[in-house]
Amino acid sequence: MEYTPTSVKDLLVEMKDISEHIVDLAYAALVFDSDDLGAEVRKLEERMDYLRYQIRMIALMASRTKEDAEQLAGILQVASAAETISNGAGDIVNLLEQRIEARPFLPFLLGEADEKLRALQLQEGSSMVGRSIADLRVETETGMRIIALRRGRKWIYDPEGEEVLRGEDLLVLRGTEDGFQRLGRYARGEEAWPEASS
Repeated sequence: MEYTPTSVKDLLVEMKDISEHIVDLAYAALVFDSDDLGAEVRKLEERMDYLRYQIRMIALMASRTKEDAEQLAGILQVASAAETISNGAGDIVNLLEQRIEARPFLPFLLGEADEKLRALQLQEGSSMVGRSIADLRVETETGMRIIALRRGRKWIYDPEGEEVLRGEDLLVLRGTEDGFQRLGRYARGEEAWPEASS
């Protein structure tokens, strides 16, 4: 690894963002038996290792007194906790290497969860097509969060609000059954998105 000067704040923000989404992506990879999503999780895990290395280097170079060391110890602890979450997601993805029959616990876990992971394909005739995630306010309107989307062969994990949806996008979602059914009607073009009909 190569050290690149970066602010501790920026490093911690990125680690927080990764730790918030990597577990969702790992479960989605397992649920949909997706090696592509699994590969994205492993990339994020490698990125987390790199970020933790950067923070360690900053701490070593900045620590001159006992007081400095005490302050930096807290930062290192936060970084270590984020990496632990990342490693746990990596362990989940490792289950992809086992045959599906060897994962009998999965339906039980999914059945017990209040929020479930689902996949939904956006149809060309949907009023969601051509609009950004932020403009649609998908999570506010339906309670469903888009944790990833597949566009052709490309995966976009944790898509930004500015991401414009296209026909045939495959959305990987987390949320309740009611929210999924409602979003499904919009995605298939059976109903117009609320703002589009006003």
